[in-house]
Amino acid sequence: MEYLPSLQQEFDEHKPSLFELLAEQQLSDLLPPSLRYLLAVATHRHPRYLLRILNSYDEVYALLSLIVERYYLRTFGGSFTENFYSLKRERVLRTKNGEIPRAQVGAAGPVRDALKLHSTDIWKNLFVMVGIPYLKRKLDEGYDIHAAPHASLVTSGGPRYNPSDDLPANPSLRQRIFFYYKWFLRNVYPSVNAAYYFSVLAFNLAYLFDNTKYSSPFLWLIGTRIRRLGAADHRAIAAVLDPKPGPSTGRSQRPGGGLLGLLSPQNLHTQLLTSLRYFLPASIFALKFLEWWHASDFSRQLARKATEVLDLPAPVVAGLTSPAERRKSSLQDEKEKAKKQAEQEKKSAAGDLKPALKPPRRHQPPISATSYLPIYTVSLPPADPSSANTCPVCMGALVNPTACQTGYVFCYVCIFHWLNGEHQRQLDFMTGEGAGAPWEEEITGDDEETKKSPSGDDAESGPRKRSGKWESGKGRCPVTGRRVLGGTEGLRRVLV
Repeated sequence: MEYLPSLQQEFDEHKPSLFELLAEQQLSDLLPPSLRYLLAVATHRHPRYLLRILNSYDEVYALLSLIVERYYLRTFGGSFTENFYSLKRERVLRTKNGEIPRAQVGAAGPVRDALKLHSTDIWKNLFVMVGIPYLKRKLDEGYDIHAAPHASLVTSGGPRYNPSDDLPANPSLRQRIFFYYKWFLRNVYPSVNAAYYFSVLAFNLAYLFDNTKYSSPFLWLIGTRIRRLGAADHRAIAAVLDPKPGPSTGRSQRPGGGLLGLLSPQNLHTQLLTSLRYFLPASIFALKFLEWWHASDFSRQLARKATEVLDLPAPVVAGLTSPAERRKSSLQDEKEKAKKQAEQEKKSAAGDLKPALKPPRRHQPPISATSYLPIYTVSLPPADPSSANTCPVCMGALVNPTACQTGYVFCYVCIFHWLNGEHQRQLDFMTGEGAGAPWEEEITGDDEETKKSPSGDDAESGPRKRSGKWESGKGRCPVTGRRVLGGTEGLRRVLV
């Protein structure tokens, strides 16, 4: 669009296009909501310290923006976002057409100093850049709260009169101000807001066709226009950011110089504000990179490859009891059961107790659908509070709880070895040396074998192997006997 004015007169290389100004304005408008979102996220983590700041965000942002914009106007001649587009603000000369092209070519440095913003011009620009956006945000917020619901009721044919909107008898000054404030929002502010946007649109169109030097009506009111940075401006900015050493460089450094001088409050304030020139591009690049990372398939492929390399190591188990000790403990349990049963029979014969009830029905194991063999499973612990955190396999307290796909929770060591068919309880069962759960026998009558000698001693007559007649439960849930998809990779840790 710069081609059209160049046909009528000489092309002005220092005049920015309208699209540059609109891009800068969009970047400036994106800063407040972005910072508000980051502050809201941080407030969820530390509400005690940040909740008041979030509630007064508009005032805090206006104050910080005032400090930052004043520094950039004095140092770089433009606002914080204009500096990223190599733009500046300068006064308009009261000459014919406001241009001095010959002087700009021959004496760029003096012309720059003459057009540089003065102190009063800086405060006028601060009012345009900080004050007017702050007032508009507050008026828009007030309109959404007090005027928008009333307007929606009126347009939808609802009630037009609300007694709470009237002034009470003998109103206070605050009530009177609030009443007129709501009246202004409902009756005057829509027209003012429309005039604001129409005036901005008119100046943008006039600036596009080179009929005005101002891209905004507020810049026209304060006599300031936006220009591109020239060679003289870049030299002046470089001289401010990187001052040349003076003749006293060879002398001994003053106390407080060097690193301590950089950390002084005066220099720290300058360094912090100057570093914002690099923080915003870096944050934009990081944001775009994160958007690409989460939207692309590259991150998922990389995560999948990383998980494929990982191999869950087998747990190291120490302290397992030997089969001989297990046999001794099982024989002792059988002796105790036989003694208790004999005592109960004696008491029942003497008439002290009622006849013993029939023994409970034995545990019926599930049958495999492929091999048609019974599957070795374990029973759940009794339903009492003391055994709530008990592993059904080892009958001990849960260590590193791990959930199976069937929903039951076991020790990680127990379920890992059980799915691999390496658990000691499985090995003992398949070799005929294992004992069932303490409260029930898990072996059917066909597989039981008396371990007493014909003479009545407790000597072991030899275990009976069950390989080929039973499945050990390898790759299956220890309680239900259902196959676990994925084996040990289908286990999930339980966070307690």
